[in-house]
Amino acid sequence: MIQTNDIPIVPLPDSPESGKEAFDALKGLSIDDAMTKIANSMVDFAFKLLIAILVFYAGRFIIRKLYAMVHKLMISRHVDPSLTTFVLSLIRMVLYFILIITIVGIIGLETSSFLAIFASAGVAIGMALSGTLQNFAGGVLILLLKPYKVGDYIEAQGYAGTVSEIQIFHTVINTPDNKRIIIPNGGLSTGSINNYSTESYRRVDWTVSLSYDTDYEAAAAAIRRILLADERVVEKYVEDDMARRGRSADEAREEAKANDEKTDEDDDLSRPASWWGRVTESRSHKRRRHANDMRAGQDPGNTTRTKADCAPFVGLNEMADSSINLTVRAWTHSSNYWGLYFDMNARFFTQLPKEGFSFPFPQLDVHLDASDAK
Repeated sequence: MIQTNDIPIVPLPDSPESGKEAFDALKGLSIDDAMTKIANSMVDFAFKLLIAILVFYAGRFIIRKLYAMVHKLMISRHVDPSLTTFVLSLIRMVLYFILIITIVGIIGLETSSFLAIFASAGVAIGMALSGTLQNFAGGVLILLLKPYKVGDYIEAQGYAGTVSEIQIFHTVINTPDNKRIIIPNGGLSTGSINNYSTESYRRVDWTVSLSYDTDYEAAAAAIRRILLADERVVEKYVEDDMARRGRSADEAREEAKANDEKTDEDDDLSRPASWWGRVTESRSHKRRRHANDMRAGQDPGNTTRTKADCAPFVGLNEMADSSINLTVRAWTHSSNYWGLYFDMNARFFTQLPKEGFSFPFPQLDVHLDASDAK
């Protein structure tokens, strides 16, 4: 009777060289010995295949759990939906790639050749799609750093408009005349961006040209009266104007949302003592703690903050050829910028002449010599 323990196991071929070695190992053996070796090899391969199947299902279970955990964490942190989808897709792809390489190694196939193929393919694809990959990296940076968000009015790459979509490879903006502009994210992530929607208040500038016979002090006082007659203009301090206007709709919604999310364990709004507590502190808890400090008369970010004087300003800017040019500045809420700008242009044009001020026009004085007249 043949003892199988004394017969070496012939591995199944995974390359031409190993297949030749296996064939050479079977030479000179009887049919029974050859069949025994083949049977042992098949049993060994079946055992490895069984382990690989078990690892695959266990790995898929772990990947699903990690996917769900990361998804729940990003949702609880109120991460941008576009960034959430991208990160989850990337995590799933990387984990499944690692799982496949692990299974291939368990079966007994050579993994170095697979890795070499993937590496060379990655280099080739990277060189062919260098511009696209730059836009991809720019989109990731924009989603992470958030220099602007959907709904902001920005000016970048020679275009200005309201952001309607932020995709991985490009950003879509709508211009004031309703043109749809698609801008690659590569240039946006490395270029300058003017975001007009970041600050709540903006300064409006005008240039008013009056004739040289104008009483400057009287004209400046008249312009200030016109400006202060409009309730949209900040009289002195932005903080006082915010208090006068009351809470905005956005602040009210934020406060209502924070109240809805409040739980019994969040009643303590004190700053966490440990560094881990500060890292894991939720964003809503930080907002409520900051609002509580502000209501208590404390500003944790800047305890020495002073109010800036934002009263309407009128100054003599230039003595031009036919006029004196006055620079007029006033602060207003960002939502009122263009309305105030055009309304004040109309009021300066209609009200200043009623108060005795005239607007100049290009003039040319011609002096005739008496000798030339003869």
